[in-house]
Amino acid sequence: MRSFTYLRPSTPAEAVAAIADGGPEARFLAGGTTLHDLMKLGVEAPLTIIDITRLDALAHFDTAGPDELVFGALARMSDVAADRRLREDYPALSEALWKAASQQLRNMARVGANLLQRTRCAYFRGGEVFACNKRRPGSGCAALDGLDRGSALLGASDACAAVYPGDWGVALAAFDAVVDTLSPRGERSIPVRDLHKEPGATPDVETTLAADELILRIRVPRSEAGRASTYHKIRDRASYAFALASAAVAVRLSAGVVAEARVALGGVATRPWRSTEAEEVLTGQPFTEEVAQRAGQAAFAAARPGLHSAFKVELGARTVTDALMIARERAEQP
Repeated sequence: MRSFTYLRPSTPAEAVAAIADGGPEARFLAGGTTLHDLMKLGVEAPLTIIDITRLDALAHFDTAGPDELVFGALARMSDVAADRRLREDYPALSEALWKAASQQLRNMARVGANLLQRTRCAYFRGGEVFACNKRRPGSGCAALDGLDRGSALLGASDACAAVYPGDWGVALAAFDAVVDTLSPRGERSIPVRDLHKEPGATPDVETTLAADELILRIRVPRSEAGRASTYHKIRDRASYAFALASAAVAVRLSAGVVAEARVALGGVATRPWRSTEAEEVLTGQPFTEEVAQRAGQAAFAAARPGLHSAFKVELGARTVTDALMIARERAEQP
C-alpha cells in the first residue's frame, strides 16, 4: 500500500472541492468497508483520501415524510435497517440491508457508499496475474473463458461479465429511488436505475457519476406497494455471502388482481436490474402461483449463461417466484 495524503473536510462543499483538486487518484472514504479491501489488494491505490465520515449533515434519514423517504448518504446501514417504519412499510428495503454482509460491517457501512461497492469477481480482485478489463482496460476478461459460476446472466458484454454485488441498490431500483449529488457544477438528481452502467466496451466506467461528484442523499417516492414487498436472497451460505440470485419485489392488489408490480434482480446482472418483462406478465392478472412462475421465467428469458452459470437461470426464476409469493401473502394481510 503506497503513501497517501489524508484530508478531513468539514462540509460537503469542501469535500467536493478536495476531490476535484485531488484529481483522478483521489477517493472519498465513507464507511471504508470496500475501499480498505481494494487498497489491500492493490486494486485501488489513491494518492489522496478524503474522509467524509464526520459530515453529520449527511448522516440523517427520515422515513416519516408524506411524499418520500429520505436517506442521507452517510446513514449507517444497520440504523436504517432497524428503523421501525421502514420494516413495516417497506420491508424489502429493510431486508436488503439486513441480508447484506455481517452486523459488524453493517455498523460501519453507509447507505450512499454501499451503492458504489465494486464487484466481487475473483479475477478483478485476484491481481495482475489475471486479465481484467475492469481493473486494467484492454487486458481482456479471464472470466469469459474461466470459472464463470458467479458471472452475470444479464447485461454482460464481450469485455466483462462481472456481477454487481449489492443488495440495497437492487431494492432501491425496484422503488424508483433517486440519488442527489453535489459537484463543483452544483447539485443534480440521478435515478438509481441510471446510476450504474453496463460494461459495454468500457467496464472500468461503472457509474454515471463524475469523478468529482459526491452522493448527498437517496430519495424513495412513497408507494402503496411498499407494505407488500420483500427482498429474497439465495446464497451459498445463510449469512455473510453475496447473492447467487436475489429479487426485490413489491405488489399492489385490487380484488385479487395485480394492479401494480415491481421486480428487480440481484446477483445475476452487471447492475441492479429492473425486470419490466416480469412486471408486464403480472400486471392485470389474478395473482396465482402459476402467474408468479411465468413472471419468474420472463425475468430470465434474455439470460445469457456461461459454461458454469446456467444453473442460475432456473435458480433466478424460482427466486422471483418465491419472492412474489411472499409479497402476495403480505398483500393479503389486513
